[in-house]
Amino acid sequence: MGLQDIKDRVTKAEAEAGRAPGSVTLIAVSKVQPLERVEAVLDAGQRIFGENKVQEAAGKWPDFMERYSGVELHLIGPLQSNKTRAAVELFDAIHSVDRLKLARRIADHAQELGRSPDIFIQVNTGEEPQKAGILPTETDAFVAECRALDLPVRGLMCIPPVDETPSLHFALLAKIAARNGLEGLSMGMSGDFEQAIALGATHVRVGSAIFGERDYG
Repeated sequence: MGLQDIKDRVTKAEAEAGRAPGSVTLIAVSKVQPLERVEAVLDAGQRIFGENKVQEAAGKWPDFMERYSGVELHLIGPLQSNKTRAAVELFDAIHSVDRLKLARRIADHAQELGRSPDIFIQVNTGEEPQKAGILPTETDAFVAECRALDLPVRGLMCIPPVDETPSLHFALLAKIAARNGLEGLSMGMSGDFEQAIALGATHVRVGSAIFGERDYG
């Protein structure tokens, strides 16, 4: 495993799905990875990274961004309201918008700072009570509310339940996105990104398969 292997698999999956080369954005999920591993992946040419926590990203990325041009940062973990301003300043995209209060805060800070990250709405496709994300039946209304706030809503994101077939959830997310005229589909991780690409993923989030297993020690 490693960056090149994953890139090759993404390219193969694009071809098998009859999609144009480069139509899928690979997000290298660098959360809790040691700096030297992140640096090695930067040196190998990867420029799009995903982080779970605003604070961790703020401690890690400003230095890398000074040294490597063209870095794009995506927040893929839950965003607390009190970290919204920092997130709007630091990230190019937020994949975990799932409630109106949060959307309003992002809109306010975007207005104030004169920039807005791309917005992906997180959908709880498995309707799991412990998981973040808006319910599928409430997504259409929430997309409309975010658009009314002038937020750049690019697409939807999901994390399927661990014990269910992910492709059913990917297909559901694609259907909701199409209904709302959204092209972005942030779905698929290390274990299932090829299935996600076959069902229309535009962004896949791959961590351990690129960097090696995380050490939460």
